[in-house]
Amino acid sequence: MSKTAPGSVVFENVTKTFGSFTAIPDLSLTIEPGTLVTLLGPSGCGKTTTLRMLAGLEHPSAGRILIGGKDVTMLPANERDVSMVFQSYALFPHMSSLQNVAYGLESSGIKGKEARERAEDALTLVGLSGMGHRLPAELSGGQQQRVAVARALVLEPQVLLLDEPLSNLDARLRRRVRTEIRELQQRLGFTAVYVTHDQDEALAVSDQIIVMQGGKIAQKGTPRQLYDRPASAFIADFMGEANVLACTVTAIDNGTALVDINGLHHRMPCDAISLGPAELAVRPNAICLEPAKAGDGFTGKIIHSAYLGDHVEYEVETASGNLFVVGPVVETPLQPATTVAISLNNQGIAFIGM
Repeated sequence: MSKTAPGSVVFENVTKTFGSFTAIPDLSLTIEPGTLVTLLGPSGCGKTTTLRMLAGLEHPSAGRILIGGKDVTMLPANERDVSMVFQSYALFPHMSSLQNVAYGLESSGIKGKEARERAEDALTLVGLSGMGHRLPAELSGGQQQRVAVARALVLEPQVLLLDEPLSNLDARLRRRVRTEIRELQQRLGFTAVYVTHDQDEALAVSDQIIVMQGGKIAQKGTPRQLYDRPASAFIADFMGEANVLACTVTAIDNGTALVDINGLHHRMPCDAISLGPAELAVRPNAICLEPAKAGDGFTGKIIHSAYLGDHVEYEVETASGNLFVVGPVVETPLQPATTVAISLNNQGIAFIGM
């Protein structure tokens, strides 16, 4: 649909202060044209402030912002070649879907038949052909979200901004709509900057993820890089939940390391690690439990279990701290107070900061 080439986004040493509070201390990043990049992090990490500066809703206190190579640092929102999909959708309740989509075109001077045809094309693009006559109240949450996306795309922006776009949808609908947004972005090739606090959402839609903490970039990379090779305990736990275990690397041989975790000896792949103390990020489903026998090296005691249909969640007290474990065996779950032997799979384990 879009006739406008996707634009790059560059932040050069951007700082944003609110009075005496520095929300963004010194941010530099580059987003390549035609990619979907997610700003991810907990509340207060600076991701929404970063998006608002890109949209022109806030201005930096220092530094520069460029879109498609053009310095837009101090330009108002209506002079930037971006469109935004808001968390609340921000649809006009008294307008039909078609009128909502056409509104931005008409405000920019495109009227009548051309505006209507382009709005109809945009609705077709998001799977709402023939539904232009419906008011927002006559649409489901997912359909309203797609109208909001169509309204943003019809303006053919260099960059599409999405601010927590799925937070008002239920879990099943979130999965479906995030897939639709990703497929649309890949098909049309526009640049998208997506803000969320939901790790699963970020993993599912992104070419690159930028995890923010305290207004700074904690780590950036592909979803697999961040999940498999977390740079810190914060990243390991934030990207899909992880147990952080202290260990000792006792031997390295042909790309594998032998680690000792409180008596558990485990061999695992490694790229660049040294002998001595280290930390492991261990995903809950990488831990195997079975009733302990005499001589088992690393043991613990189950202090809580919860049946969740297709798996059982355990909390296990160990000498390395309490572990969160997801077990696949639901027919004969282990009971609280059971002493268990702990072993590890290779899938779902990584050295932190390696």
